[in-house]
Amino acid sequence: MRGAAGGHQRRGVFVIPFFPDQASTTAPEVDQLFAALVALAVLFSVLIFATIAFFAIKYRKGSPANRVNASAQNVRLEVAWTVIPLCITVGVFFWASKLYIDERTAPPGSMEVYVLAKQWMWKIQHQRGNREINELHIPVGTPVKLIMTSQDVVHSFFIPAFRVKQDVLPGRYTTEWFTATKPGVYSFLCAQYCGTSHAGMIGRVIVMKPEDFEQWLSGTASGVTMSSAGSDLFQQFGCATCHQSAGTGRGPSLVGVYGSSVRLEGGKSVLADQDYIRESILDPSAKIVAGYKPLMPTFKNQISPDQLSQLIEYVKSLGGATHAAKGGGK
Repeated sequence: MRGAAGGHQRRGVFVIPFFPDQASTTAPEVDQLFAALVALAVLFSVLIFATIAFFAIKYRKGSPANRVNASAQNVRLEVAWTVIPLCITVGVFFWASKLYIDERTAPPGSMEVYVLAKQWMWKIQHQRGNREINELHIPVGTPVKLIMTSQDVVHSFFIPAFRVKQDVLPGRYTTEWFTATKPGVYSFLCAQYCGTSHAGMIGRVIVMKPEDFEQWLSGTASGVTMSSAGSDLFQQFGCATCHQSAGTGRGPSLVGVYGSSVRLEGGKSVLADQDYIRESILDPSAKIVAGYKPLMPTFKNQISPDQLSQLIEYVKSLGGATHAAKGGGK
């Protein structure tokens, strides 16, 4: 039976394995890099200590070894101890860099899930409106992208079996993604000390077969998707008065703006991603779209983090990366 920390329990004895389960597409690649680094460390440690032992024995007191100073220069030796470590370190660098880039670049069409961290719990919401506390249901074989932010201090979302970990920061969004490879229940935890109850900030990822996941979604759905809830908020707060779809309002149209390049006053441009839209809602005067006046009021301390995510999801539902540069956020 799987233990809460990813170990195994047999006949009442809890055994911690050397490695957690490999339950994602990324896990084997991370383990291979880790094993290679350990092997290199062991190899050079053995070579260094073996050399120390050899010379300590050969030149011990009273031994008949030749103690005449050798030549001060050996070009071949100097080239060898320069080129070999250089090739190894450069190879490890490119290997690790490729793995890092792959881990940070979610595949197009990934299933997006919003994660809100707060002392000391994880609030999770799916695009179809399903909400969870300290649990994350996902389908096996589907790329999942977590869009995360913190309500208070710095946290870190870590899933050992998936070999993914990302800091969760207040005031901005961070992301991580993974593709689970086998059904099961896997623990996740906060890997950044965040207060007195940090050790209790844990949860579990429940990986399900696609048909079981769809059944779970249908059984727990509230009937209101995040984008629909965001649309209601868009009308409730009067955003539609200025941000008219035809672009005739006092603010720019938001149709197609997500993922596009927005031209700002002063000639600079910015990518209309989640952080930009978030900033546009909470601090509208920070970045003013070219051709518009700073008339939008701030909604800071007026909407909850959940409502903020719903508004962002609504803007995303209006389309993206197809609007002109002027189709900005405020």
